[in-house]
Formats: sequence, C-alpha cells, structure tokens
Amino acid sequence: MGFEVGGLLGLIILIIDIWAIIKVAQSSSSTVSKILWILIILLMPVLGLIIWYLLGPKR
Repeated sequence: MGFEVGGLLGLIILIIDIWAIIKVAQSSSSTVSKILWILIILLMPVLGLIIWYLLGPKR
C-alpha cells in the first residue's frame, strides 16, 4: 500500500512546484544549475521543493 497525495493537497503542491520552476527559470544561475534544480523539483515534487527552498539560489 503506497502513499498517495490527491485532491486539494495535490493541487496545492502542483501550483507551488510550478511557481518554484518559474522562479528557477528566472534566476541568474547557470543553465546547467537551472536544469538540475528543475529536474529535482519534477522528480521529487515535495522533497525537491523543500530542498530547493533551503539550498537553492537566493535572491
């Protein structure tokens, strides 16, 4: 039995992930760094978002 995220929580996570991907794409980081962060966010939606928020490029 696996853990499933659905409904409103899933929608909120999707919206926040899209926001994070847009922020990564708009950052002044290198292209390789942007691609790696986007892949992390896409492959691990919740954990990747937390990692990006804590370790990602700052303003």
